[in-house]
Amino acid sequence: MTLENVVTVTEDVGPSEVIHYNRKRAVVVEANLDDLELGQAIERVSQLAADLLPQGFTTDLAGESREYARGSRGLSLTFLFAVMAIYLVLAAQFESFVQPITIMLALPLAVLGALAGLLVTGMTLNMYSFIGIIMLMGLVTKNSILLVDYINILRARGVEIREAILEAGTVRLRPILMTAFSTIFGILPIALGTGPGAESRRPLGVAVVTGMILSTVLTLMVVPVFYRATDRIVERFRSRKQKRQPEG
Repeated sequence: MTLENVVTVTEDVGPSEVIHYNRKRAVVVEANLDDLELGQAIERVSQLAADLLPQGFTTDLAGESREYARGSRGLSLTFLFAVMAIYLVLAAQFESFVQPITIMLALPLAVLGALAGLLVTGMTLNMYSFIGIIMLMGLVTKNSILLVDYINILRARGVEIREAILEAGTVRLRPILMTAFSTIFGILPIALGTGPGAESRRPLGVAVVTGMILSTVLTLMVVPVFYRATDRIVERFRSRKQKRQPEG
C-alpha cells in the first residue's frame, strides 16, 4: 500500500517556516532606516499597527528596537539619580545645602538650550539626545563651581559680597570660556557629522553644543544674581535666629 491510496497530494504555496515569538505565531517586519531615526520609526510603526491591525493582534519589539525602548525608559531614572548624586557631592564639598542649588541652577539652563537646539534643527528627544543631556549635567556645573568657589574664597578674605561677585566674574570669565569653547568645538564634529550612523549621533552632539552655549552665557548672569539672593535669605534667617535666642 502506498501513501497515494489513502491521501490526495496537491502542491500549493506556503510559508517556508512558521515564526513564533513569545509562544505566539508572529510576523517579523524588518527595515533599513534611511534618514529616519530609530525612535521616529518605532513611533510610526506603533501608530500604523494601532490603526490597521484587527482586534486581537498585538505587537512587540525585538532586537535593536527592543534595546532602544528599554534604554529610553531607563534614562529618566538615570537622570534623576545623576542629579541627586551631583547635589550630594556638591553639598559635601561646599559644606552647605544651599550653595549646591545655586550651582545646579546651570542644569535647567543647559536642558533649555539642548531642547531649543533640537527643536530648531528638527530633531527629537530620543535616547541619544537624552544621553547628551546627561553629559551636560557634568559639563555645565563646572562653570558654576568656578564662580561660586572663588566668591567663597574672596568672602573668606573679608571682601564684601558685591565686590566678591564682580571680581569672581572677571577673574573666572577666561577659564570658563576656555573650557566651554574646548567642549563645544570638541563635540561640534558629531553635531555636524554625516555618513552612516550620523542620524543617531547628531542629536547627541546638537544637544551638548546648544546646551553648553546657552548655559555658559546665562550662567555668568543668573548664578551670581541667585547667589546674592540666597545669601540675603540665609542672612535674614540667621538674624532672626539670633534675635530669638535671648528670648529662649
